[in-house]
Amino acid sequence: MNLAEVKSSEIKNLDILAKSVVEGFITGMHKSPFHGFSVEFSEHKLYNKGESTRHIDWKLFAKTEKLYTKKYEEETNLRCHIIIDNSASMHYPVVKKQTVNNLNKVGFSAIAAASLMEILKRQRDAVGLSVYSDTYEYYAPEKGSDRHRNMLLHQLEQLLVSETKATTETYKFLHEIAEKIHRRSLIFLFTDMFQTNKEDEALFEALRHLKYNKHEVVLFHTYDSKTELNFNFDNVPKKFVDVETGEEINVYAENIQEKYTEFVSSYFKELKDKCLQYQIDYVPVDINAGYTDVLTAYLISRKKIK
Repeated sequence: MNLAEVKSSEIKNLDILAKSVVEGFITGMHKSPFHGFSVEFSEHKLYNKGESTRHIDWKLFAKTEKLYTKKYEEETNLRCHIIIDNSASMHYPVVKKQTVNNLNKVGFSAIAAASLMEILKRQRDAVGLSVYSDTYEYYAPEKGSDRHRNMLLHQLEQLLVSETKATTETYKFLHEIAEKIHRRSLIFLFTDMFQTNKEDEALFEALRHLKYNKHEVVLFHTYDSKTELNFNFDNVPKKFVDVETGEEINVYAENIQEKYTEFVSSYFKELKDKCLQYQIDYVPVDINAGYTDVLTAYLISRKKIK
């Protein structure tokens, strides 16, 4: 099943969608779906003559006409913790119903997180999840069981149908999360980075706290390029409302588009430079551009933490 086949009016099975995203990603990486698979993924190795045939992956043989065996490890290779900002600004743009090609930022983050979990499952790695807004809404430690993964998928599915007007102070919850993660882990944070200027330093101090104990931290700066970056609106009078503070302003989009895009582009560069300074991987992800950058960041970060 490919991604186009699950473009229905509603996302009904996040697990199936995540599998299709990952299969599409792997196919895009290699002409043969699993060519070089043993390099990036540790669950398969070439079959050697004389070995037991018990663990041969016959489905993979049908695709590649090569014999691979599944690798089983007693312990997980990696611990990963996914953090999702569920504040009001992450529920932009407003959509009546989340579909594969019509998502808000938190919906995109939920699908991206589920896709990361699918790759982690194939790697037999442990995964945990934190969700926050104006409260610490959800926390689950890193585990590798199917039951645990299904529980996290259920939590992510709730994000696809939830609504909120909550504000957040991201840095407060990142400190709380950092205190909970003791063993070296790969940490992914999905947030749109909307906060007041006075919170910038506090946020990066919290990100530095996450890097304590040699954690590898990836910041997925989640945004809608059409309107939040390019300010692509019709040139008619519009009322813009801050979804978190309620502050309103009436403007013609064309009158401020140039200055707006300059300011936002400068802000993105400042974030990138700041992350570089603190050795945090900065990955801007446009919710209109798919999941390739997210999954590629996982592969790169996984090599770093070995």
